[in-house]
Amino acid sequence: MRQNLPTTAFPTRIENTHGGGVPDVYVVWDGMPFWLELKVCNVNALNIRPHQVAWNMAHFARGGLSFFLVKTLSSGVLYLFPADQGPELAKGGCSAAQGARFESMGALVEGLRASVLGHYAALRPAPRD
Repeated sequence: MRQNLPTTAFPTRIENTHGGGVPDVYVVWDGMPFWLELKVCNVNALNIRPHQVAWNMAHFARGGLSFFLVKTLSSGVLYLFPADQGPELAKGGCSAAQGARFESMGALVEGLRASVLGHYAALRPAPRD
């Protein structure tokens, strides 16, 4: 994924051995930070630990931005799910949650950019007259 991001993005892989649910990758893209939890699935099921769901839900509840990025091994299709879809992903896999489907890494990067921009645009205060 790193090679598909523009040079204005700074991704950092997090090596987390304490099991606290912190996502795998921290990214700052044009001054906008977000987290990615990386997952793979064979068919539909995902191995998402309760700590991962809890961390993402707590981060989301406080206005933070994070995603579950899932790659299907059979087809290579990529899915991007907002953090609040963690409980659904953990219970029922990709088909139980609401996210976006991408056929290529380039399309994923475009979709991710739109999601990040949308999140931060919503946080900006409205202009005063």
